[in-house]
Amino acid sequence: MPTGAADGTPDAAADGSTPLARLAELHGVATSYRPSPDRTVAASERAVTAALAALGVDAGGPEAVRRALDTREAELRERLLPPTVVRWLPAPGEEPARPDALAGLPPGTRLRVETEQGESRDGIEDLPPGVHTLHATAPDGRTASAHLVVAPPRLPAPPGRTHGLLVQLYSLLSERSWGMGDLGDLAELTAWAGRTLGCGFVQVNPLHAAVPGAPTDPSPYRPSSRRYPDPVHLRVEDVPEYPYADGSGRLAALRAEGARLRGAVLREGALIDRDAVWDLKRQALEEIRTAPLGPGRRAAYADFLAREGQALEDHATWCALAELHGSDWHRWPEGLRDPRSAETARARGELVDRVDFHSRLAWLTDAQLAAAQRSARDAGMAIGLVHDLAVGVHPGGADAWAQAEHFAAGMSVGAPPDAFNARGQDWGLPPWRPDRLAASGYAPYRRLLRALLRHAGALRIDHVMGLFRLWWVPQGQPPTEGTYVRYDAEAMLAILVLEASRAGALVIGEDLGTVEPGVREALQRRGVLGTSVLWFERDWTGDGRPLPPERWRADCLATATTHDLPSTASRLTGDHVDLRERLGLLTRPVEEERAEASADVGEWLALLDRLGLLEGAGGGLPGLREEAEIQALHRFLLRTPARMVGVWLPDGVGDRRPQNLPGTWDQYPNWRLPVADAEGRPVTLEELAASPRVRALMDVLRERVER
Repeated sequence: MPTGAADGTPDAAADGSTPLARLAELHGVATSYRPSPDRTVAASERAVTAALAALGVDAGGPEAVRRALDTREAELRERLLPPTVVRWLPAPGEEPARPDALAGLPPGTRLRVETEQGESRDGIEDLPPGVHTLHATAPDGRTASAHLVVAPPRLPAPPGRTHGLLVQLYSLLSERSWGMGDLGDLAELTAWAGRTLGCGFVQVNPLHAAVPGAPTDPSPYRPSSRRYPDPVHLRVEDVPEYPYADGSGRLAALRAEGARLRGAVLREGALIDRDAVWDLKRQALEEIRTAPLGPGRRAAYADFLAREGQALEDHATWCALAELHGSDWHRWPEGLRDPRSAETARARGELVDRVDFHSRLAWLTDAQLAAAQRSARDAGMAIGLVHDLAVGVHPGGADAWAQAEHFAAGMSVGAPPDAFNARGQDWGLPPWRPDRLAASGYAPYRRLLRALLRHAGALRIDHVMGLFRLWWVPQGQPPTEGTYVRYDAEAMLAILVLEASRAGALVIGEDLGTVEPGVREALQRRGVLGTSVLWFERDWTGDGRPLPPERWRADCLATATTHDLPSTASRLTGDHVDLRERLGLLTRPVEEERAEASADVGEWLALLDRLGLLEGAGGGLPGLREEAEIQALHRFLLRTPARMVGVWLPDGVGDRRPQNLPGTWDQYPNWRLPVADAEGRPVTLEELAASPRVRALMDVLRERVER
């Protein structure tokens, strides 16, 4: 950061830093970052000041900075306890460790804990896992209270080595789908994958509730709510009241229109139209709602409402208000922008029928998610469903409205400039305020994890580095004008380990790309698995060649590709380069891109050949050779010590098209493509289950995992 008074920046402090830099440090705001080990970039003063302002700290000038710094230093000097204290339970054979946050307490300070189970205990020893309340009384009479998170030392390891499927649910259509994959399809997929393919898990895209619109943003990574799933995933015919609501024949007509949408996608080359699907399903669900609930169903619904409480009421209220005023709450009448206002309470009463409708949709979707997980476990899957947690939510959506006090106003999450994107990235997602999270004992984070883990065998966390720090971009500024803001990683990890342990679930962190030193080690220490993608696993500290299988990490989910990358067939054939050329996305001559891509693939195939994994390579026939090479790449993954090996389901049929092409918006149909074969012909779930090519690939994994 610039220093000196000539430009209005506060004078340097005695230790060589500026008061602004010291103030930023005390609030977890970075004044520089390192895009590579040998390079440090200073954050702009404007970015630092904006981040502090979003945290409620006025740093708008030298005098304001000095006042804020004095206030913060006095606060830290005088307080007995931070808002949240973490205590990790000792692993077997370890001695209990006293939390660092208690190291500065005056000698003789008395500690008392009220556990979440309702007990009162002296001291912090022998406490059960949970989020308790810690009370401290100093000898001078000062008192303080804090949230005390007591967590197991680490998550358990996966139950043996296992393999499974990765799929975007919307892309998986069956002959019963209404234009996009649904939760009934997911249940059928898990049953087939578990019983026939020997899979231990199925990982899906985030099923979070989308922001309604015209058109709706199809990306599952910018949702309205991360806590509640989207009812567009419902299989209408599986709603128990469906048979009792079709007296007029209206449902039959809607079902026929759903079949037409399905046919358009599968046989006419149409894109998946989420809005059209939801329009039909919404009408059908309105019709089904006319059928009365039986006594048992009514009791189950009442239990769901009681369990979800205020969170569901807020979510359903936002959905009802969005029907009247649009899907961006910032543009609603002023009184409705506050979920706790008298105007909102009055509107909730007036819209009670619509609030109930959206509450019921959440209940129905929750039930079908539970059924899909039961199907996975009944099929013998050791893990079952792996759900995906997006890194944030849409600024105009339900979560941002209901939890506004926990979000940093005027800020967006993104990524700084790096070797892959010189302009940086702005993802349009408001970040959580770390100070408000800590003050609440991480209540919204805990509730979110609990909801997602309820029907999951594992949880994938997108951009898991966000548990440590996030790049905050001031609204209206380019991503280059951002800075990192740090979170209490110990608390974020402790809550994660606590909630996942309670659910008996694994956690997989998406830790691809630039990762701050120490992050992967901290995650591994707590039992959080990483993500290893074959094409990125090279000896970056040596000659840059493909990393031999024995040097891969064990605590990871290993895959050949992901939804954001070219399919394996596309990578092998170079189709991904041709696609980017057609869309004008290349920054170098196409010949250079093709040569580099070919050399990359050539190095991997040479390693496969040296390891004896190609096994004939299809006898030289192009189609068979490609299939053999895909099998060989997965044989390679099985040579690594990775505890979980995932297969991108479209790879099973040679799909060439990525589901998402980063850097594009309307140039490419992101998130709207069905699973297709090498010729681009959509393939149904029934056809996948009967495909010799899919079976041959999965047999490779099944035989070698079980060996």
